Amino acid sequence: IVGFLSSCASLGALDLGEWGISLIDRHEFLNNLFMANALIDMYAKCGAMARGFEVFKEMKEKDIVIMNAAISGLAKNGHVKLAFAVFGQTEKLGISPDGSTFLGLLCGCVHAGLIEDGLRFFNSMSCDYALKRTVEHYGCMVDLWGRAGMLDDAYRVICDMPLKPNVIIWGALLSGCRLVKDTRLAETVLKELIALEPWNAGNYVQLSNIYSVNGRWDEAAEVRDNMNKKGLKKIPGYSWIELEGTVHEFLADDKSHPLSDKIYGKLEELGNEMRLMGFVPTTEFVMFDVEEEEKERVLGYHSEKLAVAFGLISTDHGQVIRVVKNLRVCGDCHEVMKLISKITRREIVVRDNNRFHCFTNGSCSCNDYW
Repeated sequence: IVGFLSSCASLGALDLGEWGISLIDRHEFLNNLFMANALIDMYAKCGAMARGFEVFKEMKEKDIVIMNAAISGLAKNGHVKLAFAVFGQTEKLGISPDGSTFLGLLCGCVHAGLIEDGLRFFNSMSCDYALKRTVEHYGCMVDLWGRAGMLDDAYRVICDMPLKPNVIIWGALLSGCRLVKDTRLAETVLKELIALEPWNAGNYVQLSNIYSVNGRWDEAAEVRDNMNKKGLKKIPGYSWIELEGTVHEFLADDKSHPLSDKIYGKLEELGNEMRLMGFVPTTEFVMFDVEEEEKERVLGYHSEKLAVAFGLISTDHGQVIRVVKNLRVCGDCHEVMKLISKITRREIVVRDNNRFHCFTNGSCSCNDYW
């Protein structure tokens, strides 16, 4: 059951996971820490942390692994204050927090932009609990400062840390550079990343994207040419959705699905309604030099949009749409999902490689900070 739930968690296959749980007695997994942990993790990774938290509350016995699963799951799903409350329970229950506990708390601070809370937890690790900070903890602090646009502070963390910076650290700083469009620092960071992972195409892609956003098309093209010469391939963005035990996968501009005509028709219908609401596609998120009309067409058929459209035409009204994407959701798709949730009055949960986005009635659980 633990292995089965872990697989469902990876796929975001909530219905299949709940079917598996129905095969055993509820009291059995509530009294089994391994199964309960796997169940909470599955709910968290399927964007249904409210159900995971109910499991957590029902458990009579709790250990640090269960506490960490709840804290991490709540933080990643945007329930940061509740994650802090669970952390407060650890002391009341006489459970000593560990490095994973603080990693979950720091991740929550990163996604919510809580700099003061992040600093408090980071300092508390060594001062109050004598815990050794790992490179992942430092990576969270770099990410925290970087997302806030405070790159000098992020870089200072790297300079002061006692550990040698790895790809986690430099990658976090590069993400901050992308957000504030700091091309100069991004180039410096990229040299460090290429030295550590010369085979990772993602490093080249991020630099190319930063150049593109700043309109430096020739330099972006040069980076892409270097990728081709080295034989590096960009990981394609794809999204998937589970329906009645079957996982449906989509690539951008994908027309291989049997219901493609209906899917594209639904997107066209939604696009017309969004234009009437005054929505204009954010073409700066198309990272190559093409005409504006072509940019809008490319944006309109990103994989997560296709997956959501399929979910809308294949499920009953009121049913939650749950989509998983292997890469970060782009800004245009994020705005579109908010509008679709308002137009259709449906809850849409999108899990990318960074966090969860729960779209309801025109807003997102991330508060547009991700």
